Amino acid sequence: MVVNIANHGGSIVWDGIYYFAPCDYPNISDWELRNIILFFDYEKRHNRKTKIVCEDDDLLATVNRALANPSLYLTVPKQDLIAIPVCINCKQGGCRTDYLCHTTEIKFLESILKCGKLLSAVNARNKTGEELSAESRNGAKDTPDYFDYIMFTWGNCFAGDNLVMERMLGRAPNKNDLSVEFKPGARFYFLYDDIANHKDYANDGHHPAKIKHELSLFDYLYCCIIPESHRATFEKIAPLNLADRIFYIENDCNDILEWSEKVYDLVLHYGRDKHMLIP
Repeated sequence: MVVNIANHGGSIVWDGIYYFAPCDYPNISDWELRNIILFFDYEKRHNRKTKIVCEDDDLLATVNRALANPSLYLTVPKQDLIAIPVCINCKQGGCRTDYLCHTTEIKFLESILKCGKLLSAVNARNKTGEELSAESRNGAKDTPDYFDYIMFTWGNCFAGDNLVMERMLGRAPNKNDLSVEFKPGARFYFLYDDIANHKDYANDGHHPAKIKHELSLFDYLYCCIIPESHRATFEKIAPLNLADRIFYIENDCNDILEWSEKVYDLVLHYGRDKHMLIP
């Protein structure tokens, strides 16, 4: 694996390369150094070697010092807001870190609600990580171990719905797909601290968090947001022990960014006063 540190605008792991974009390039924060250390550690635990590519010598020296002294950075407190240069249209100005979100395609929602758990792709589809990594839908060429985990984004991020559209279309979505033709998935929200303290929590230095194998909705779900157009279907099958945490909202938004903002505003409202929302 390669960590390519540069002014990319945004960070992504794609085809064996972690394109790592410090927010204030060529400066780098302690939180960002923590993430690089976690990435190296995750790759080492999965028997992969990692090297760094960085054209800025001072920045490279800073990263190497951090890698040589990981204990100085692994306890860096989480920021309330993580600025992301490429997300210039984000209402919150970056990633808000109070909640974690897992977004799934609507076609998988019935089985999730009936079993009461989020499952890793390996468990949900009864295939090996090797089989799943070889599928054409794995456009990023994620390694087999990635499919052992349930992945999370930060609560206000649109990346989960972007991936849902990519999976539905079988290709990278274009501007029209994410506006006129946009079809939201279902979003499952969790408190960050709850997930970070889970016995099967892991961090690969790119995703905010991941859980291996499965996650109980009854024990951990904060709330679930489903597009209003699917209310009639899922109100009938939602388990009683989850029903008061499931909400349906209309997608009357112009694009994926507006949808993300509308959903996140509802989650914040729910957090402030749970009695003011009617499922």
